[in-house]
Amino acid sequence: SLKFQKREKNNMRKKSLFNATDFPSLMYPCFTFCRILGLCPYKINNSTFETSKPHYILSITATSALCVMHLIFLKYNKGFTKINFETATTSLEAYGFYILFVFLTIGTLVLSNPRMRLLQTIMDVSSRLSPKSYQKLSRLIHIKDIFGLFYVILLISIYFYKMSIDIMNIMSSTYAVLLIFQMDMLYINCICVLKACFKDINSNLQHMQELIVNSEPCAPMLFCYEQRNPFLIMKLKILKKQHMMISNTVQMLNRIFSVQLLASMILTFCQISLHMYIYLIEWHDGLLVISLNGRAGELILLTMIYYIIKWALIAWACETCKNQAQEIRTTIHDVLNSAKDEQIKDELQSFSLQILHRKNIFSSKGFTIDATFLTTMVGTITTYTLILLQFLIISHSCDENSTINITRIM
Repeated sequence: SLKFQKREKNNMRKKSLFNATDFPSLMYPCFTFCRILGLCPYKINNSTFETSKPHYILSITATSALCVMHLIFLKYNKGFTKINFETATTSLEAYGFYILFVFLTIGTLVLSNPRMRLLQTIMDVSSRLSPKSYQKLSRLIHIKDIFGLFYVILLISIYFYKMSIDIMNIMSSTYAVLLIFQMDMLYINCICVLKACFKDINSNLQHMQELIVNSEPCAPMLFCYEQRNPFLIMKLKILKKQHMMISNTVQMLNRIFSVQLLASMILTFCQISLHMYIYLIEWHDGLLVISLNGRAGELILLTMIYYIIKWALIAWACETCKNQAQEIRTTIHDVLNSAKDEQIKDELQSFSLQILHRKNIFSSKGFTIDATFLTTMVGTITTYTLILLQFLIISHSCDENSTINITRIM
């Protein structure tokens, strides 16, 4: 019987992959990868998130060990001892990565309990979604989580295969990259679930509009019409309360993920800007040449694809969820124009006023994450890369002038 139960559980898990029916099955791949990394020190028991001591011990141990390792790397990094612009930028990148990762790892551990409460809230809010909605979400989320992780592992493997780095640095850097990736994927997953919740409210309002239009009062149907009005008012109050809960969840998501998202943002900016400078640009015979051959070309291409896809997904999720939330306002006004009953109109106006005061946008420490932010980020990266190139030109010009002066003196 035990073997049969295990087989049933395995079959259920296989069926839930790409075919989720609830929140735990939807987040199953992401939660599994997070538990392996020690990022989710909790378990789900009867639709309730509970803390798990073994996972907490694993999380604390991994955080402490990796923070110590990165502090050691900071101490023994001697890049700034050489007076060289290229070496200085490489060392700056390494120092920034180590310091940022130490704070990010500690912050991830400290925010474990708030993150657990957030996931519990999202699971409660999304409990009204139909299994069909979860199935549609799972096709995107499961593919993104599984294939995205494989791509990151492939990228890390190629990087360390081509670069001669010690094993301790490989372990710590791999964990750092996977931690940031998994937290970003968890953030995207939460936004996608909230977007589905907003879409469900909008669909209910559209269905309500059809009921109002098709049930205009006439003499034979007056009794049925009077009976349906209280039902519609009650339904509106439920949708209004549901919208309030989802809006509060959006604010909670912004608070809990703001530090992690800001760190990922800074890391992406620094990595792309400095890697474009370090690996792409070479100086040959007094001319700037873009070099895409050798070990740099493959790494640059794969790294750029990774960062572009990841931040495109983040911006897409935030933008579409914001648009879905704003679409509810338009639907409410359409229903308001169709309604004749004063009580229904009052309830709709109250709902519209609530939406007006709840701006469901996604932000991180003052930065609004949307499509506009993505274009601004691309422009900023381009600008700072050009600034680095100008410093490179100046440094080489100074070297040439000093060489000419020395030759003349001799």
